[in-house]
Amino acid sequence: MFEKFGRSAAWAAVMLAAIWGVAGGTAAQAQQKTEISLSRQPGIFYMPSHIIEKQKLIEKHAAALGLPGVTTRWLTFSGGGAQTDALLSGSVDILNTGTGNLLLLWDRTRGGVKGIVATSAQPMTLISRDPNIKSIKDFGPTDKIAVPTVKVSTQAIVLQIAAAEAFGVDQWNKLDANTVQLGHPDAYTALTNPQHEVHNHFSIPPYTFLELKNVPGAHVVLNSPDVMGGPLSQAQFFTTTKFADANPKIIQAVRDATKEAQDLIRSDTRTAVEIYKEITGDKTSVEDLLAWLKEPGMMEWNLEPQGTMKFAAHLARIGTIKTQPKAWTDYYLPVAHDLKGN
Repeated sequence: MFEKFGRSAAWAAVMLAAIWGVAGGTAAQAQQKTEISLSRQPGIFYMPSHIIEKQKLIEKHAAALGLPGVTTRWLTFSGGGAQTDALLSGSVDILNTGTGNLLLLWDRTRGGVKGIVATSAQPMTLISRDPNIKSIKDFGPTDKIAVPTVKVSTQAIVLQIAAAEAFGVDQWNKLDANTVQLGHPDAYTALTNPQHEVHNHFSIPPYTFLELKNVPGAHVVLNSPDVMGGPLSQAQFFTTTKFADANPKIIQAVRDATKEAQDLIRSDTRTAVEIYKEITGDKTSVEDLLAWLKEPGMMEWNLEPQGTMKFAAHLARIGTIKTQPKAWTDYYLPVAHDLKGN
């Protein structure tokens, strides 16, 4: 998995091969594609992708751009590490996942992986059912915190930024040893089990609301807007520059499809929620989902990346990425450069 980078000779060999294949190929060598595979993770963050899938919006916009006959295949992974593995291996063309994975792949492939557009920037929330943990300073060495991928998921890195603010900049990794890898559904199950060793989860909607509603004693320790000083893009589409160069109409279709899906969420939220439930199988009631989407920060559906440069500055400062970007446009494709990102 991606969190083992730097400690595994096998992974190093895979990454070297990926750098050659991702960054070293040319558009002429790549094949034009009409069968496109995309991946995402569970959760409301990914609602635009569910609408895109249900309404075949990539297919629609590709046809409008003169590329008929496109088909899409959607895969769901429990964490970003598995998604990045799939992209590097060539089994997935486009990912919909967090900022941390985008920046790490952009850096490791020397610009061979870049963003297309952001899809959501809703709050992430660190939830605990331990009554003794009221702030980040209350975590002891045995208090486990579930994150989708240790060290490199967006949640894990926001936790590092929070630790640096709470304990000092040289203590940014103080809580890394507390993190354990669990997909959000599994982390929710762990918190509902009083006997489970994991009492804490850096959660995303709808699991944030499910935990606060259904887990006795569950409470908020911190949330990402407080740490980041505003919204942070947690989900965005990204791909290899090799794929983007060979398939410019698909890249434009992804942007156009994402905007149409985001517009539907804002203009007809009930229909969007019903599509989300149909595609995901989420048993939460439509009324509960609609109520949750009225909570602060829950309608952050924007094409432009938000908060990503502060995120990148942290990764560069601690040496996780070797190249500090000068602007967010360094790690996003030109299709997004007209947006007002940060």
